[in-house]
Amino acid sequence: MLVLTRRANQSIVIGHDIVVTILDVHRDQVRIGIDAPREVDVHRQEVFEALERANVEAAASGAQVLQNSATEPQRKNEE
Repeated sequence: MLVLTRRANQSIVIGHDIVVTILDVHRDQVRIGIDAPREVDVHRQEVFEALERANVEAAASGAQVLQNSATEPQRKNEE
């Protein structure tokens, strides 16, 4: 992990197109601004982890649906 010291209104650059700026430091909170291209997802860690869990659960339930449909016997059209 790279550790940097920055003050309010100072920035760091990640790659060529992501800029993280320290907006405010107050007691034990730091406000940051992130300027990144729209195609780059930026989430708080707890939101990112919740999205990952939801994706894993959705994939598991989707796999279960596919598995159930593959094991059900084919029904003939009765007319």
